[in-house]
Amino acid sequence: MDFFSIKNVMVTIPLGEGGYALSWIEAIGTVFGLLCIWFASKEKIINYLFGLINVTLFAAIFFQIQLYASLLLQVFFFVANLYGWYAWSRQNEANEAALKIRWLSRSKAFTLAAVCLVAIALMTFFIDPVFAVLTRIAVSIMHSLGVAVDMPQLQPDAFPLWDSAMLILSIAAMVLMTRKYVENWLLWVVIDVISVVIYAIQGVYAMSLEYILLTAIAVMGSVAWIKSARTIGSRPLA
Repeated sequence: MDFFSIKNVMVTIPLGEGGYALSWIEAIGTVFGLLCIWFASKEKIINYLFGLINVTLFAAIFFQIQLYASLLLQVFFFVANLYGWYAWSRQNEANEAALKIRWLSRSKAFTLAAVCLVAIALMTFFIDPVFAVLTRIAVSIMHSLGVAVDMPQLQPDAFPLWDSAMLILSIAAMVLMTRKYVENWLLWVVIDVISVVIYAIQGVYAMSLEYILLTAIAVMGSVAWIKSARTIGSRPLA
């Protein structure tokens, strides 16, 4: 089980003070995450296989570093990947993919924007108690499964607004991706840019560099899906 340990270091990257110890599980999980996003940008259903592996490995990482709320978010992503795999694999009577890449309708776009703004505002003000509750739930679930873990000492969120925005927009983007809406890529671009800045400020330079690459892939995904939507006559805010 050494592979799943974050102490099983693959290489120490000369970034920041003392370097960055990149574990095998983080390295492989990151590669699968990049493959997931790349194949999703190409509308390849195999992206969900890579996504399932990515969130499983990252859940193991978050468990070890006691980020239990982030672990629960990976559980959501796991379920979303399963649903996305099912939704993308459905075919119509002509044996074509039932879901087509398209834009949200005007009403759906405005509704989504309003829901996200309200959710981000609420989460910004209540992020610390919400994550405390989620962490207690995660710890209770682990205890019920016979896993011995201690309740971690949670510190106040360093960037409540941006952290909340990344959380809410990530959930929205994942849901939109499972339904093949172009807007999912636009949200991922925003999320990735925020992540680059936040991780750089926090000194996690390896993750900041990773999200620069993810930003590039998200931009390419946006361009590809916009072109694909145009072929079926779908336009933004139609």
